[in-house]
Amino acid sequence: MPNITRTEICEGVNFSHIPENKFKNELISFSMFTPLDKKHVSQNAVIPSLLTHSGKKYPSIKLLNQKLEELYGASISPSVSKVGDFQALTITAFCADDRFLPYKSANINNLSNLLCELIFSPNLNKEGLFFDEDIEREKTQIIEEIKSEKNDKKVYARGKCVEIMCKNEKYGINSLGTIESAKNLSSKTIFDAWKNLLENAHVEIMMIGNGENNLIINEFKKRFQNIKRGKNPPFKTEIIKKVNEITQKQESMDVTQCKLVMGFRTEIAKPDEKVSAVKVMNALLGGTPQSKLFLNVREKLSLCYYCSSKYNANKGIILIESAVELQNIERAKKEILEQIKDIQLGNFSDTQLEETKLYLKQKTKKIQDDIELMGTWYLLQTFDETKKAPSEAIKEIENVSREDVINAALKISLDTIYILSSSKE
Repeated sequence: MPNITRTEICEGVNFSHIPENKFKNELISFSMFTPLDKKHVSQNAVIPSLLTHSGKKYPSIKLLNQKLEELYGASISPSVSKVGDFQALTITAFCADDRFLPYKSANINNLSNLLCELIFSPNLNKEGLFFDEDIEREKTQIIEEIKSEKNDKKVYARGKCVEIMCKNEKYGINSLGTIESAKNLSSKTIFDAWKNLLENAHVEIMMIGNGENNLIINEFKKRFQNIKRGKNPPFKTEIIKKVNEITQKQESMDVTQCKLVMGFRTEIAKPDEKVSAVKVMNALLGGTPQSKLFLNVREKLSLCYYCSSKYNANKGIILIESAVELQNIERAKKEILEQIKDIQLGNFSDTQLEETKLYLKQKTKKIQDDIELMGTWYLLQTFDETKKAPSEAIKEIENVSREDVINAALKISLDTIYILSSSKE
């Protein structure tokens, strides 16, 4: 287990410090997790961006940027994502480590105070609501983000497959919501969403770096004293192991290449100890430049422009994505399933297995050398009972055997097939 100091700030709010002195900068992040909900997802999605553009003490982007410059070029950025069946709303801040500054300035503490100012004391009008012009800016931004997803046909097809596959699960909801829900946002609904998140969301505050954490912990405790925290419900993600029938849907749009996305259930998700075996199996199937899908379906048979697979360990699903000519779709589907069957039958060499494991180990090792990747790594473990360092994950990958890979492949079952074809065809 990594050397993590974990402190409870209050009900449902935790502070984790990962001491690390290999980086020249330090990170502090504030993440709110709330169950995905169609009614509130767009309201929640604008909160991180809204809070990082201004605050009560810094009512304009210009003043906020001046403050960040005073902190030796610190930066603050928002993000919205999904972790299992939950919407993750994160504000991440970076600053230079005091060791590399002209004199000791408690830089991370000052940045933490600024972060608290933005989160807990936002820029509000005389009525105690967010300014209309700020809301309009955020509405425009989120609508553009949703539109950009549709314009990127690869992203759109992936999202549609997940939406169809998980239509009765929270995971099927887009983390940004819809254009219609974004258009209906108002100062009142977003203010209520901000207040609700501070009172009811599961909150994880993370610090990675060499600095002291006591003053930071005390500042967050002081801020949360003014918040009426509710009792957090159990945070669990629904894992569907198998379905009775395969769903197939085809949609037409103005695309130059057809998109084929196949969604599979794996039966295995966190905290199952077999997750590492699925990761290796998925990489062998379509997660590396030397994978079966790439070498056979794309290169040898020339059935698609790209073909790859991705495993979501929090949800226990695999998505295989490819770009295919319409006349090759049926053959491509058949050959993709053949590659899975090949692994189920153990038709892969020891060399292929070791090369795949080496690729995964090197990819995981890179996390240890990037403070931002490390922050994401631990953020994705929010609901895990025990936190694993990248080095521990590498050992688990090393221990995955041929039999583990075959058994993981045997549990795969096809759930959904989504095809995005050209309207001309």
